[in-house]
Amino acid sequence: MLIYLLIACDRLEEKREKKLRQNLPELQAALQAYVDANAANNVTLINECESDDCEDWQLGISQPVTKNIHLNFPVDLFNRLAEQYDIDCEVGYIEDDVREPVSYFGKYEGKGEAFLIAEYLGL
Repeated sequence: MLIYLLIACDRLEEKREKKLRQNLPELQAALQAYVDANAANNVTLINECESDDCEDWQLGISQPVTKNIHLNFPVDLFNRLAEQYDIDCEVGYIEDDVREPVSYFGKYEGKGEAFLIAEYLGL
């Protein structure tokens, strides 16, 4: 199964949007470092932040998973980013190039639990 985790960039209050814009380079660097460290696992960076409107941004990762244990590292990464940068995250699966969200977690939604997310994904 191909899953994705994105930083929630839509429907943000003005203050949170400003903070996201300020932290964008650091978030991109953290995600790129994770992708580089996990290249053998076919982790891919999603970095579509060209728009002036951050509501249109897509920033995160995708990676294939076959077992719920494979979710531990990416969920831990996004939990750390959520705590550090006051963000929320979206997780879901990709089928026929379409992203289908199954859960949200983060600073405001609450900590992500890999086991529960695996259940939502049907792993």
